Amino acid sequence: MAIELKQELRLSQQLVMTPQLQQAIKLLQLSRLELVNLVQQELEENPVLEEALEGDEELTPAETADASPGEADATPAEAEPVEAAESPEPASAETPESEPSDAEKIADVEWDDYMDSHPQTGLETRPSGDDDFRRSIESTPNRRPSLAEHLDWQLQLSAFDGDEREVGRWIIGNLDEDGYLCSTLEELARQSGAPEEQVESVLLRIQSFDPTGVAARDLRECLLLQMHALGMDDPLANRIVEGHLDLLRKRDFRGLSRALGAPVEDVAAAAKLIGRLEPRPGRTCGGDEPVYITPDIYLYKVGDDFHILLNEDGLPKLKINSLYKEVLSDGKDVAKDTKDYVHEKVRSALWLIKSIHQRQRTIYKVMQSIIKNQREFFERGVQFLRPLNLRDVADDIEMHESTVSRVTTNKYVHTPQGIFELKYFFNSSIGRFDGEAIASESVKEKIRKIISNEDSRRPLSDQRIAEMLKSGNINIARRTVTKYREAMNLLSSTKRREVG
Repeated sequence: MAIELKQELRLSQQLVMTPQLQQAIKLLQLSRLELVNLVQQELEENPVLEEALEGDEELTPAETADASPGEADATPAEAEPVEAAESPEPASAETPESEPSDAEKIADVEWDDYMDSHPQTGLETRPSGDDDFRRSIESTPNRRPSLAEHLDWQLQLSAFDGDEREVGRWIIGNLDEDGYLCSTLEELARQSGAPEEQVESVLLRIQSFDPTGVAARDLRECLLLQMHALGMDDPLANRIVEGHLDLLRKRDFRGLSRALGAPVEDVAAAAKLIGRLEPRPGRTCGGDEPVYITPDIYLYKVGDDFHILLNEDGLPKLKINSLYKEVLSDGKDVAKDTKDYVHEKVRSALWLIKSIHQRQRTIYKVMQSIIKNQREFFERGVQFLRPLNLRDVADDIEMHESTVSRVTTNKYVHTPQGIFELKYFFNSSIGRFDGEAIASESVKEKIRKIISNEDSRRPLSDQRIAEMLKSGNINIARRTVTKYREAMNLLSSTKRREVG
């Protein structure tokens, strides 16, 4: 077989992701806080961008249009037809005699027309320097001291000598987040260089610190410390904690009754007394700080209509620096390299501004579609949530399904029913014997209400709950009830049972 070199011409199509398109897609999936951080980073890195203050003039295309013809950067519509509907589209400009280049299309943007087509959905950015909008001292969050800091503070105030205080620091340093001691007395003695008897003496004194039960070596010791501190002299409760915690965890009251030789009612009363104690004393101090959610969207009902406001608080309003506009204007004696550099930065800045505007418009459209599909939920509650998937919304707003997925990622909406992640409104369906399917979240809410209203002395099994739902025209299996119950962190019927 002969080997030869030859030339041939082929014609093929492929999708190309330009850097601008990648940036536009990236902006879609950012939360509001992430978007603010990205804009701040761009303000630092791009000298052309600056934050617009109140009273600044609007950006006009005449101030920035100086693009050289023939540049090859593709617009999103040319680069990826599948994503054309959701990628930033340049606003219409006046038609020149010759075909404009891609760079001119980016630079020559009629921002007034563009903003007219862009719904004014955002909340106004509050001026940071105005004392009227400054958070009061009373509402300023304060970090809670950690468990180690809280115990060390008590250690400094207690009557310990220097050596004992050093041993106490070693003990505090070996506590886990729940307040339990993770090391043995021998290990602590070796680490601190103190006698084991001194370590045990210091440990007993630290176990009297707040929170009660801290520095215990196991659950049994933790509960006994609390019972002693609270003056609980119930002999039956002491016997349960001393030797029958395994049966108590299983809530096997009959087994406890047989093991202790006591009536079931007395065992149940003792178990209820023990249940008031704290098995994890360390969680009352410090721990993870609560995460406060700032909604990206606010939904208000005015009359019979729902109104959407995008939260733009803290998001800088961008504009092009006037100094660099002059560099691009005609008649300036500027080196070509300098002019090319400034032009590239202007193009990048304009694309960022348009991408942010398009992101806000896309979020607005997605929220409008969600309202259209879930109107009963916003008016009447979670039991009226309907099955919905990404394709339903994508078809409604004529965008790609992946775009809807990006838009609903890490974004929250404040509604008359509470604050929800946008993903919450997309859930699977559970069939009915007669009529339309019901959303899985609505079924979970029904299960939660059934369990909350049950007789605690005779809790309902998962099979019984499934039968009750079937009698309510919901076709659901027992294993599905179990899955939903566990997802809501609800105990099984045996662990929910109470005696007495």
